[in-house]
Amino acid sequence: MMMTTLTTQHPITPSIDLRDMLRQHLIQRSADCMEEAAQRRQNALSSGDINTYQAAVRTAVRGFYGDMPVGPNAPPVQAHTVSTFDKDGYRLENVLFDSFPGWQVNATVYVPLNFEPPYPAVVIPVGHAGKQYESYQLPAQFFARSGYMAVLFDPPGQASEKQLGNDHFRDGVRCYLVGETSSRYFVGDALRCIDYLASRPDVDMSHGVAMTGVSGGGTTTTFSALLDDRITVSGPSCCLSPRVALDIVQCYAGCPETNMWRRYAEGIDEIDLLCAAAPIPTLLMAGRTDEVFHIEDTTQLAEQVAAFYAAADAPDHFHFFVDESGHAYTLAQARQFTAFMNHWLLGTPQRSICDLPDSAFTLDPYEEMRCYPDEAVNMFSLTRQRGHELAQTRDSSPEAILAAARRSSGATNFPPAPEAATGEPFQVWTHDWEQVLLKPEPGIELPATFLATENAAATILHFDDAGRHRLLERQGPLLTAANFLQRDSDGRANILSVDLRGWGDSAPSLYPYELAGWGGIDRVTAYMSAALGDAVLSQRIRDGLSALAYLRTRVDPQSIIVTGSGLGGVVALHVAAFVDDLQAVMTWDGLVSFQALLDTPAYHWPADAFLPLALLNYDLPALAATLPCPVFIANPLDGEANPLTTADTDELNQRIGREVYRAEANYVELLRELIRA
Repeated sequence: MMMTTLTTQHPITPSIDLRDMLRQHLIQRSADCMEEAAQRRQNALSSGDINTYQAAVRTAVRGFYGDMPVGPNAPPVQAHTVSTFDKDGYRLENVLFDSFPGWQVNATVYVPLNFEPPYPAVVIPVGHAGKQYESYQLPAQFFARSGYMAVLFDPPGQASEKQLGNDHFRDGVRCYLVGETSSRYFVGDALRCIDYLASRPDVDMSHGVAMTGVSGGGTTTTFSALLDDRITVSGPSCCLSPRVALDIVQCYAGCPETNMWRRYAEGIDEIDLLCAAAPIPTLLMAGRTDEVFHIEDTTQLAEQVAAFYAAADAPDHFHFFVDESGHAYTLAQARQFTAFMNHWLLGTPQRSICDLPDSAFTLDPYEEMRCYPDEAVNMFSLTRQRGHELAQTRDSSPEAILAAARRSSGATNFPPAPEAATGEPFQVWTHDWEQVLLKPEPGIELPATFLATENAAATILHFDDAGRHRLLERQGPLLTAANFLQRDSDGRANILSVDLRGWGDSAPSLYPYELAGWGGIDRVTAYMSAALGDAVLSQRIRDGLSALAYLRTRVDPQSIIVTGSGLGGVVALHVAAFVDDLQAVMTWDGLVSFQALLDTPAYHWPADAFLPLALLNYDLPALAATLPCPVFIANPLDGEANPLTTADTDELNQRIGREVYRAEANYVELLRELIRA
């Protein structure tokens, strides 16, 4: 039975489930992008012009990575051998060499002992694990015993030797701020391994090299194949399904390295990575009981890829092997891939492969695979350094900063007032309580609370990442500053407090994959929106602009003070960049700068605080110094969410040339002064 609402002060009933609003908005937009990608593929097949399609995909993928210090034109490899161990049929050589300056690849090389050099070679990127595990050691041993030199290397973080400062998730997301993808460190290492192999006289590079890996190692393989023509045979395993099937619809957080900025906007599905690789000989492998990449999804993908290889006049260059396994790279797959390499890398399909039983392959001790790389240079340190380098080179003119801040919002102009539903005013002492529901765009509805009073001296527009009512309840700080209950005061203020998408009443509910330790609602929304090329924080800035546009229809535009706490303060600063007639903008307990997120090893802000590309053009202090209205930032917080000291804020004010920041400030009194002004 439908309940009848008896109150007048109740929230306005939304037309959508606010708990799922942001997530469904991102899912729909992402799915639309993948549908457009599918249509582009189909058009390429139908027209027969697959070359144009492939070129577009390859161009987009190269754009994700930019320039990297690897490849045939890179500086010569300076390799250092750490240790060697002779085994049955192969020799372990542990080697260190740089890919990025100071960043060391910890390669374990499997050299065949029962074959004559020069050897054909295969690179094996490790997935979200360490090179010491079965899915990496055993295939490498098999390849070496079949006459191939094999190179294993650890990825950043995970169970590897390169853990410090290389967390896939916490450190990977930092790269967004400087306009990079953390995938550059995975793919860069793989390509540098080819450089290393090319430097060895006992390696035969005349046919190129093969690359194969499982899970994240398979992902590295698929991207690498589009970036380096020396990869002439590819073997991704247990790593591919349509993005819609897992990452989008199921909201699997994955990692930031597979969610490059604008990946969805560019229409790059997993299928596209393999289709664009045609006619490179590719053996796609999958586990029938893979619990992550379900076999029915990978089978569907394989069928579409096969059609592209047929259109490229190379139908026999693509094969799909389903292993009777789960999420793993097994010896059965190693046998299949060795036969595939014999055929397509060497052109000798009759060449024998290792015929030893599985029991002949055992794990070597981890200590015999360690390279002891220098961990001082890592994803954290390199991204932090890049942020400081950008600060020295970007355009610091006020015009450039304001223009960049506006671009970050994704809005080109100040928007018109949005559609809005309003409730009946309800008098509560000195103010009228009114519930509002703003509708800035289809599928997005923003709950707001408007407190209006007669003869208001000013109007506060407030954004709070912890919810619009946090600072109202029990005569909270906003009400205290607005002189709520003070009937004879001439310093009362109106207040419009708005829940921007994903905050307050619209905070997303938990989904199943967010139960994993690497999951998280903020990570899903940050990664998916980055792939769309429209960060969640940018969307919230547009929400803030819509709220301001609405408020300007209700009150004197020149009486408005835009305020924000937490990440709401970041939104407030960006909103203020669009208008020049605000009374003031004021924030408290907010992030002091984007660079602060890069300067601390252990930040305490959500993943959606990392506004992609921001540090290419500006940072928050420069924006605050440039705004055309009075700006007050009280009690700013660093990357660890610790308050800055007075000495910190004095130095910051001196640097920007404006008295903006105040440590240990009574923000209620500051706001009161602004209202009375």
